[in-house]
Amino acid sequence: AYGFSSAAQIYFGKNLSDITIAEAAMLAGLPKAPSAYNPVVNPKRAKARQQYILQRMYQLGYITEDQFTKAKAEELRIKTDSNEFGVHAEYVAEMTRQLVYDQFKEDAYTRGLNVFTTITKADQDAAYFALRRGVMDYERRHGYRGPEGYMDIPAAKEEAENAIETELADHADSDDIVAAVVLDASPKIIHAVLSSGEEIKISGPGLAFATNLLSDKAPPNRRVKRGAIIRVVQEGKAWTVTQMPEVESAFVATDTSDGAIRALVGGFDYNRNKFNHVTQAWRQPGSSFKPFIYSASLEKGLSPATVINDAPISFDAGQTGGQAWEPKNYDNKYEGPMTMRRGLMKSKNMISIRILHKIGAKYGQEYSTRFGFDADKNPPYLTLALGAGAVTPLQMAGAYAVFANGGYKTNPYLIAKVIDNDGKVLSQAVPDKAGDEANRVIDARNAFLMDSMLKDVVRHGTAMRALSLKRTDLAGKTGTTNDSFDAWFAGYQAKLVGIAWIGYDQPKNLGNRETGGGLALPIWIGYMQKALKGVPTAERAVPEGLIQAGGEYYYAENPPGAGVSSLGLGDRGPTEEEKTKDEVKNELF
Repeated sequence: AYGFSSAAQIYFGKNLSDITIAEAAMLAGLPKAPSAYNPVVNPKRAKARQQYILQRMYQLGYITEDQFTKAKAEELRIKTDSNEFGVHAEYVAEMTRQLVYDQFKEDAYTRGLNVFTTITKADQDAAYFALRRGVMDYERRHGYRGPEGYMDIPAAKEEAENAIETELADHADSDDIVAAVVLDASPKIIHAVLSSGEEIKISGPGLAFATNLLSDKAPPNRRVKRGAIIRVVQEGKAWTVTQMPEVESAFVATDTSDGAIRALVGGFDYNRNKFNHVTQAWRQPGSSFKPFIYSASLEKGLSPATVINDAPISFDAGQTGGQAWEPKNYDNKYEGPMTMRRGLMKSKNMISIRILHKIGAKYGQEYSTRFGFDADKNPPYLTLALGAGAVTPLQMAGAYAVFANGGYKTNPYLIAKVIDNDGKVLSQAVPDKAGDEANRVIDARNAFLMDSMLKDVVRHGTAMRALSLKRTDLAGKTGTTNDSFDAWFAGYQAKLVGIAWIGYDQPKNLGNRETGGGLALPIWIGYMQKALKGVPTAERAVPEGLIQAGGEYYYAENPPGAGVSSLGLGDRGPTEEEKTKDEVKNELF
């Protein structure tokens, strides 16, 4: 809901001039945290906030005692028949507003347009909660930073209430993560007050996250003590200390057949950070870009069975576009000759680099544009093999859909149609569809082989955690970038592609051994667990023009013994030390 007039219609079915004092107090509680105080989604919290606002209105003389008493007792009749309720889609709403304004200009605000998006409530909720769960799991692993700030609490009760309300107004709640001021704290219990005026107690397991900062020995500027502003979350009936994350995240899911966006979450909290990371964040994709290099190589005579040497290699500055380069595998281990299929499954940097070196960086760059990537953001250097360019999550969704749908480029879209108040259709989406040969960008055989290799990444490789979904039709690729600045998982089922990303807005290391498989993949799994419920397993037909030999597929024109059968086998192999060394290097993975 936008504005109090709109909110009055949505929640009460009334004009703003017709609402009661009790209803006005309910609406007044929304701007601070629209999701947290939504009377449909969180009726108890919304009621507590409303009661607190009524009390403040009475104390400040805005209403009489009689009005206060009646308003407190009034039973609110909230409309619950609207599809707008309960959908965490703030980034979607803003994207929609921008798109409609671009098309209809000022009429978008005055013409009474009805806009229908491709988003489904079930998918959007699944994505929203999966993303927040993944981010908060990361926060718990990396420890409690301490209170958000401190305030002096006056001794007089009324002064204290006013001061706390003023202070917490600057610390907006984030859905279920609410701000509180500590009234008293010890290693065994915290007494705190919420912006609604409700006083809470936190003890036992609820203190675990902040234990180190409850002691007298904790640094004074980080200690949880009287006047500290902290974050809490209610789990069941108990309260737990938590914190607002500094890291950001994004998730988008699209229909592989036509690009319809089923779910889009542009960040952890729209009210805190309106930057839409799905559409606006240009980030290095790391190893999640490797499949596009592999796909290119299939058109140059390589096959999943091509044997490639997983051994150290070095290049001069002219080949990298920068400086001399001695790339490493993520774990600094080398296994010697292996098939291209295994190289992707294990996300071996040396394999990807040798592939791109063979086919040419310029060809790799040009080929990647078939999937919707920008050539100028992905320069034709060998570092492209490790995803050193820049992409957006939305681009990745469109690109991976090509592997899922058999080789067709569909363009993600959000608005299905726009109609006016008379029901006249003003705009109707006409999406590019898979199956239309005009939209084919890669050979059906190529898409089949890539799908086969990406399924092995899930079955035996870096994305094995996805096996928890107990499906055989999942495929995808993890991605972790230089110095672990970005973590990705790009994956799909035949009909649905999902992209998850985590990183800091000001890029910095996500932490030792934090990878796409550990950070982004759980978000993807959380979404797919809901989105694929009841969806039958998809079987993929083998396209014409492929032959099978020795358990592997080949292009008919490049059977075993033809095409490129090996790469780099004349290079020196890894030493025994290099095969076993277990030092983690800051390299693209």
